[in-house]
Amino acid sequence: MLGAITGDTIGSRFEFAGTKRTDFDLFGPGCRYTDDSVMTMAVAEWLMDDPTHSHEVLEKKMVKFGELDPGAGYGGMFSEWLFYPETLSRDGKRKPYNSFGNGSAMRVSSVGWMFETMEETERVAEVSASITHNHPEGIKGAQATAAAIFMARNGATKNEIRDYVVKRFKYDLNRTCDQIRPRYGFEVTCQKSVPEAIIAFLDSNDYESTVRLAVSLGGDSDTQACIAGGIAEAFYGMPDEIIKDMANHLPPDYKANIIRLGEVSAYRCRLEQIKKCWNQ
Repeated sequence: MLGAITGDTIGSRFEFAGTKRTDFDLFGPGCRYTDDSVMTMAVAEWLMDDPTHSHEVLEKKMVKFGELDPGAGYGGMFSEWLFYPETLSRDGKRKPYNSFGNGSAMRVSSVGWMFETMEETERVAEVSASITHNHPEGIKGAQATAAAIFMARNGATKNEIRDYVVKRFKYDLNRTCDQIRPRYGFEVTCQKSVPEAIIAFLDSNDYESTVRLAVSLGGDSDTQACIAGGIAEAFYGMPDEIIKDMANHLPPDYKANIIRLGEVSAYRCRLEQIKKCWNQ
C-alpha cells in the first residue's frame, strides 16, 4: 500500500503539467499526497474495521478521511458525492453515479494484500469500487489492479500477471511505454489509464523505474503512478531511501494505518523494513 501512496506523491506535481521524461527528481518541490492516497487510506481502514465489507461503513470511512483533507484534489463528481450529496440525489443520500473513472483503481491497493484467494480479492475490489464507480469499466479497473497486486505478492511472474489480466479483463497489454508515450494524453477513465499503468509495471525493472515510467507517459500522472506503484511494491518491494523520504510526506495517522495493515494482512512481509526505515 505504501507503494501506491508513494507513487501518488511522486506523480502529484506532474498531474496538470505532464512530463514525457523519466529523469526527474522523485520528490521535487510541490510533491504531496493527493485524493488517491486519502481514499486509499479510507479503503484500508474499512477493510481492517469492517469484516462484513459493507458500503455503509466504507462511506463513513471515505467521508471521515475526506473531511480531514478536503483540499486533496478530488474529481468533480466524486467531490459532490463526498461533500455535497444533496446535489446528486433528491433525498441527499450518497449513491453510486455510474462512473468509469480511475478513482476506483487508485484506492484499491490494500484489497490486493488482505485476502487469501483471487475470488475474494476481486469480490471485495468490486464492493470498494461500486459505492461510487458502479459502471462495469470502473469495477473492472479496481479488480484488475487488485488482482495484479494479489498475484505479484504471491510470486507470480510478469508474464503470468499479464496473461491473467488480458484474459480476465480484456485489457490490451501488448504495448510498451515507448509506444504509448508519444501520443498519450491526460486520461482519467479506467479503460484508458489502468492498462497503461499496468504496462508501466510490466516494462520496469524495479520499483523506482515503475513510477518513473508511469509518470513519463504524461497522463494522469499521480493516479497512474499510484496504480503502478502499488503493483510494483508487491512485486519488487521498495528501496529504503524512498521509504525514508516518503515518511516526510505522511501524517501520523497514515503511518499508523500502514503499520496496522502489516499487522493484520499479508502486508506483514513489508512491515519490518517500513518500521526500520521510519524508526518505529
